[in-house]
Amino acid sequence: MPHRPSASPSDSPAGRTPGHAPARPSPDEARLYHAARPSPLVAATAIVLDPAGRVLVLAPSPRAEAELPGTAVEDTQTPEEALARGLEEELGLSAPIGRLLAVEYRRPGPLGRSLIAHVHLVGPLSPERAGALVSADGGPAGARWLVPEEAYGVLPARLAPRLRAALAALYAGSLAHLVDGVPQPGSPAGLDPQRRTALEHAGSFDAASHRAARPKAVTAASVVFTDSAGRVLLVEPSYGNSGRWNLPGGGIDSDLGETPRAAARREVREELGLDLAPGRLLGINWAHKPGYPARIRFLYDGGVLDDAALARIRLAPFELLRWRAVPAGELRALVKPSLRRQIEACLRARAEGTGPLELHAGRPADAPRGRKGKKGTGEQKEKGTKGKQ
Repeated sequence: MPHRPSASPSDSPAGRTPGHAPARPSPDEARLYHAARPSPLVAATAIVLDPAGRVLVLAPSPRAEAELPGTAVEDTQTPEEALARGLEEELGLSAPIGRLLAVEYRRPGPLGRSLIAHVHLVGPLSPERAGALVSADGGPAGARWLVPEEAYGVLPARLAPRLRAALAALYAGSLAHLVDGVPQPGSPAGLDPQRRTALEHAGSFDAASHRAARPKAVTAASVVFTDSAGRVLLVEPSYGNSGRWNLPGGGIDSDLGETPRAAARREVREELGLDLAPGRLLGINWAHKPGYPARIRFLYDGGVLDDAALARIRLAPFELLRWRAVPAGELRALVKPSLRRQIEACLRARAEGTGPLELHAGRPADAPRGRKGKKGTGEQKEKGTKGKQ
C-alpha cells in the first residue's frame, strides 16, 4: 500500500532510514495522491416545505423518477454551499439552508462509489415563494407540492426512507442517521418505536445509543399570578401567533442543571423584572402530539401581586409586547384551550389547598376523555415556542 503523503514529521513513510526525517511532499503531490484515493461521493438533499407542511417533489420529465431537490458537493464546497447553488440553478430558488436533518450512507451503486448524503431543511417558504415554484405546466423541473404521505408514494425506494426519517427528525427536533435507507440503532430520530423496543429487549444498545434513541421531552415552568381582584396575569409574546397570550415562564435549561423551580424564578425575573421566589407547585401538565416530543410544564403558585408589585413590572424587550390581568371568565378568548384548562385547574387547587395536580393537556389524568376537538381548532394547531406549553 503506498504511503499517504503528510506534512507531519511524525507520519513517517515505510522504509525511511531511522533517525532521518521524511521528505515533506509538495502540495501538488499531496493533491494528486488524495485525488486518486477511493472516496465516497457526497451529495446534499433539500427538504423544501411550504406553509402547510407539504414537500417539494421534482419530476424533470414524465418518464423520469420523482426526486427531491439536491446536488453533488463539488471541490471545496460545504454541503450547505452546494445545496444553495443547486437550488438556485435548478429552481431559481434563493433561500437560506436550514439545519441538518439527516445523514445517509449508501453502499456502492452503479457508479461503483459509496455515497454520503446530507439532508437539510429549507423553509417553510412563504406562500408567495411556494406558489412561484409551481405552475400549470409543472413549474421548473416539474416541481409540485405533495403532502408527506403522497411524497412517500411517488418517490423511489432509495429516497422515500430518507424523506421519512428527515421529517421525523424535523418534528422531533433531532437528527437521523441512515445506512441504505435504514435508520441505525443509535439514530436519535427515524427509528421505528417497535424496532427500538425490540433492540432494547435484546440488549443490542450500548449506553450511548440507548440515550440517543430514547424518546425526548421538552420541559417548561410557568407561574400563576393573580392581582388583588383575582385576575390572572398574562403576557403577550412578540413571537408566534399574534393575539395568543401565555403565563409568565418558559423553557427549563436542564442542560445547565437548572431545576423547574429555578427556571420559574429566572423566567419571571427576565420577563417581568420581578425577582420573586415561586410558591408551591400547583400542577404538572403532560401534552403530547404524535411525532413531536412530549411537553411537560411545571405550574407554580406566584401568589397575589399588589398594586406596588404590578407597577414594578418591566417587560423583557423584544420578547414580550404587553401584560394584562384577566378575569378567569375571559381566558377562553385569549389562551389556547389546553392552557386555559391548566390555569383553571391551578386556580381551583390554589383556592382549595389541593394538589399538586397531574394534568394531561389540562385535564386531570384520571378524568374520562371527552370528544376530541374538531380539526382546525386552536388546540390542535398548538405549536410550542420557547418552551411555553
